[in-house]
Amino acid sequence: MILESLAAAVGSTPLVRLRSLEPKGVEIHAKLEWFNPGGSVKDRAALQIFEDALASGNLKGRTLLDSTSGNTGIAYAWLGAALHTPVALVMPDNVSEARKRIAKAFGAQIIYSDPLEQSDGAIRLARKLAQEEPDRWFYADQYSNEANPRAHQLTTAPEIWEQTQGRVTHLVLGIGTGGTIMGATRGLKARNRRIQSIAVEPAEALHGLEGLKHMPSSIVPRIYKEEELDRKLSIETDAGWDMAERLVRDEALLAGHSSGAAAVGAVQIARELSARGGSAVVVTLFPDRADRYLPPP
Repeated sequence: MILESLAAAVGSTPLVRLRSLEPKGVEIHAKLEWFNPGGSVKDRAALQIFEDALASGNLKGRTLLDSTSGNTGIAYAWLGAALHTPVALVMPDNVSEARKRIAKAFGAQIIYSDPLEQSDGAIRLARKLAQEEPDRWFYADQYSNEANPRAHQLTTAPEIWEQTQGRVTHLVLGIGTGGTIMGATRGLKARNRRIQSIAVEPAEALHGLEGLKHMPSSIVPRIYKEEELDRKLSIETDAGWDMAERLVRDEALLAGHSSGAAAVGAVQIARELSARGGSAVVVTLFPDRADRYLPPP
């Protein structure tokens, strides 16, 4: 297969069965989003945001600006390079060095925010910059931009449906911007209203699950509509880290800590279903690989 551009390679990521985690009668599958060109699930939303902005003319003569904890920034950076569009990213100063290096390698401008304010501080700084110089910046605002969940409604949901041959019964996904879980939920429930959608968030406000948001203590993204979901689970940081190690050991999957938390949630739901004697197909999603969090040698 020959693609017209690298952007055409976004999506169509594999779904892998996690047999070592399965209780009796329940299947657990994980969608491996690091197979996207930029190495994470955020390629999907960033591509949709770029496509919508280019179609509307909002990017003409301006630089795309957004806040990010890393993965969306990398997605914007490589897409900006591919589309010859300048990109500026507001990141907390404590995001992983690997993410900073990758975004810079694609030519993105990095603006650092206070690390103690985490992702909310980056949001506030990006908003301030956009308000001060509206002619300079196109503020993509992944937390409010409906292109974010729409990307998953149009791509992630139908992929999961087709890959499970319509057998998916439960969707268990982490909350970052909320785009992945909202879009995938809408797309799957449009195909089968009985599918249950369960969100996973960190149990603590100050946590070590990079990329996930603790909603009670955070600026809640406008695109996140909890009333559309069936349930929410709180996962301890240690549990997410321990599961990430287990995924490497038992499944040869070098998944990030947010993936570990999502897997913990999927296992919890699967065990509850198994204890009731039912059969089910639980699908989760691993946003990226752990190599983005490993310190340099």
